[in-house]
Amino acid sequence: MAAFIQKLFRTRKATPVKHPNQTTRKPSAKQETPPAPAQDSKEVLVNEQESQLAGEPEQAVLARLAIEGATAGIRLQAARKLSDESCLQQVQKQSRGRDKNVYQTVKQTLQTLREQQLAEQADQEKITDLVRQARELAVTEDTKLYQPRLESLLEQWKPREEKADTEQTRQFLEAVYHCRERLSELEREQKEAEWHREQARQRTETLTLLEQTLADLKNHNPATLPSTSALDALQKTQENRWLEATRDTSVSKAEQKQYEQHMQALRNYLAATRRLEQARESIANLLQNEASGDEARQLLSDIDWPKGFTLPDALASLQAQAQHHKSERQTLADESAAQNREQQKALARAVKNTLAELEAALEAKQYKESKQRLKAAQQQFQQLDSRHRKDFQARLQLLNGQFRELSDWQGFATEPKQIALCEQMEYLAEQPMEPEAKAERIKELQTEWRELGGSSDRALWKRFKSASDQAYEPCREYFQAKSGLKQANLETREVICGQLASFLDNIDWASVDWKNAERIHQTARQEWKAAWPVDFRQNRPLQKRFDSLLKQLEAPLNDERMKNEALKQAIVDRAEALIDHQPLDEAMEQAKALQAEWQAVGITRHREDRKLWKAFRKACDAIFARRDSERANRQQEQEQAEQEARARRARKMQATIRQWQALISERLTATSPLETPAHWPELVASAGEQPTRDLLIRLEILTGTASPEADQPRRMEIQVQRLAEGLGSEESTNPLEAAEQLVASWCLQDPDRDVTEQDAERLNRALDTLLPAS
Repeated sequence: MAAFIQKLFRTRKATPVKHPNQTTRKPSAKQETPPAPAQDSKEVLVNEQESQLAGEPEQAVLARLAIEGATAGIRLQAARKLSDESCLQQVQKQSRGRDKNVYQTVKQTLQTLREQQLAEQADQEKITDLVRQARELAVTEDTKLYQPRLESLLEQWKPREEKADTEQTRQFLEAVYHCRERLSELEREQKEAEWHREQARQRTETLTLLEQTLADLKNHNPATLPSTSALDALQKTQENRWLEATRDTSVSKAEQKQYEQHMQALRNYLAATRRLEQARESIANLLQNEASGDEARQLLSDIDWPKGFTLPDALASLQAQAQHHKSERQTLADESAAQNREQQKALARAVKNTLAELEAALEAKQYKESKQRLKAAQQQFQQLDSRHRKDFQARLQLLNGQFRELSDWQGFATEPKQIALCEQMEYLAEQPMEPEAKAERIKELQTEWRELGGSSDRALWKRFKSASDQAYEPCREYFQAKSGLKQANLETREVICGQLASFLDNIDWASVDWKNAERIHQTARQEWKAAWPVDFRQNRPLQKRFDSLLKQLEAPLNDERMKNEALKQAIVDRAEALIDHQPLDEAMEQAKALQAEWQAVGITRHREDRKLWKAFRKACDAIFARRDSERANRQQEQEQAEQEARARRARKMQATIRQWQALISERLTATSPLETPAHWPELVASAGEQPTRDLLIRLEILTGTASPEADQPRRMEIQVQRLAEGLGSEESTNPLEAAEQLVASWCLQDPDRDVTEQDAERLNRALDTLLPAS
């Protein structure tokens, strides 16, 4: 930013820099005054000085010639060859008021030299800053927009790469390498997270679909049944979908349980539906014959329609019939009781197994496993009736007491954990890590130590404290260095404030380049943000000054932006007015002119500009969409006309072939000449007389229809003959005319010649292939 402001105003005087490859020669304090030369001696002097210029004179010689040259041309030529700053300053001083051309030349050279020095200094400062930013990016915990930040650094580095020294290049590339490694890791993590999110979405959609399907089935019309094939396909697809959505990812127990419940309900309903379809005939017979309740109840039990779902009409009727028999209801009650007894027995076996697992876990001192098994056993125990509980109550109480002992024992296990913390801290002290991450890990271990309640063992505490101090030592050096960085950043921020203040003091708002002013505003904010971290307290007054300077700069910028936004809004209004403008060509030309006007408008607020651009683009799109719509309408009308023409030709062709087939059928029974198209006799005459068999084969060849096995040899002969005569190409270009000629020959042949129904079928079958597809 400093170089940019300097370039705008050029008010500061650059410190003279001595050229490293030049040796400044001070002119002699006393100059011998030669005697007044004659004309020929002046020419000699001119020739001598021109010879000196033609060679490679030193900067001091050039300075002397630029001041004391015999001619104005020699002085100007010498001045143009000067590059040493001290010599340029000497010539500028002595030529002031004496030689205007030399003075202006060295003045311009000095100004160019100073600008180059400022540019080189700015490049070096920027290179140093880019190296710092790259190294900070490699270790930062802020990964937001990580890739764009890295790409921005690379883009800024590329034009300055040749100006960086070897060490700067090494540091920058090393930091970029670490950034790219970290970026790859972030991308892997992001892909994995996206994959897990996609799996979660698939699971949610599966559960939603199953839940919705079951709800629909529960409210299904009892007069009809859903398609079993559709339900079966749904079940299989959702099972596969769930397997893929749970592969290599964590699924909560509640989610898995919900899926299993929904899927089991769907399986039960599908199985019951299939059983109902298989038993429809039996149900009809039972209802028709008013069978006993035992048979109806047995069939209901076999079908086992799931609870909660609407009972189909057939089953409802069967159930009503079964309920007329009191003995059957009692039987059902007895069966329910028997079923309950079986459930209790099964539950008792489950409790027995769980207690065995709990006992094994307690013996192995597995606290977590024991806790889970005890909870499961207690839940199962609560589901038992009083008679079965007696068998397990004492044993469950005993194992519960053993678990409490194991839990108490856990409280005395802190010493091994503290030893483990010491070992972890000692290991951490030996590991090379990024200082901030290492300091964070040290805090975590110290927190774990405190959560254990400390230690009464003094030696153990000293061991942990010593390891902590050793691990933190490189972190302390890092934070000390970071403190120095904070001070440097404060100094940088002071410079930024000074540059901003100087810019505001010298700017002429009446003739300012608004884009450059906006760029200075942005650059100041970026450089201020880049000069971080800083000490909060020391930065407070600087921050207030910076904010105040920014406000002074933002106020006129905002006024200019608002003015330009009003101009763009006017362009938008004019564009929207052109949407329905006629003629269309004139609207499009004006829209193009408005686009050019848009580009010429100056700075605006980014968000407002996006809104205005969106509205402007929408209006322009609507204008040009009218052109596209008209083109599409014309094309559609043309395609529709072509399609209608094709349809008319197809209908005409179909009618023609049907007419031929009707004449073929009439030829079988005709006793008098057929009423055929007027041009058929001419077609027959041009074709000549052909055997009936050849006519059939030629039509089958023409239409690609198979000939009977007995006619295959003759078909081959005709094909060879056609190739030899060159007839194939003519028929392929107009097969319909060729087919008409063959049909006409068959229909108008000698009435005394025998024709068979089989011949007619062969002809009609071949003609069917020429019919257009419907």
